[in-house]
Amino acid sequence: MGIESAIPVDGFMTTQLRKVINWARRSSLWPMPFATACCGIELMATASSRYDLARFGAEVMRFSPRQSDLLIVAGRVSIKTMPVLQRIYQQMTEPKWVISMGACASTGGVFDTYAVVQGVDQFIPVDVYVPGCPPRPEMLIEGVMAIQRYIDEEGLPPSGGKRVPLQIALQPTHQVAPQPLGLTVGAT
Repeated sequence: MGIESAIPVDGFMTTQLRKVINWARRSSLWPMPFATACCGIELMATASSRYDLARFGAEVMRFSPRQSDLLIVAGRVSIKTMPVLQRIYQQMTEPKWVISMGACASTGGVFDTYAVVQGVDQFIPVDVYVPGCPPRPEMLIEGVMAIQRYIDEEGLPPSGGKRVPLQIALQPTHQVAPQPLGLTVGAT
């Protein structure tokens, strides 16, 4: 039915162990959602049947940091919740990746106040920044695919060393459509 029909019964395959490990790792990312605002709704939409994050091997949302390797920070983070986010990041297994989803998680967004963190990259290392307020599900899928491309190319981090955050900033993939009707102010 699958690979069994393509490989002869008495045949064999050769490959590099590194490539098999990279393929397995990129095909089974387990995201840990940290959704605090409207970006969380877009994160849920990404996992729904319309966008189907399962096509990329990231459908298993884990709510235990010890069982996940991809942290998706979606929405604004307050000063009081930052220690919780740092603890979750520390409890995740290595190698781990972080996506900062939306303007609020990346820069504080419109919440330029003392209570909102002005970018989570000040406290945890961020690999991919997904722009938007809130970003479309396609942009989050593009962020997951950017991490998968990196895993394919680079693979395992050096033994004994810490991995440097990628800090990839995605570009918007859509064009804003004009309004269907021209708006005028004060005209009757």
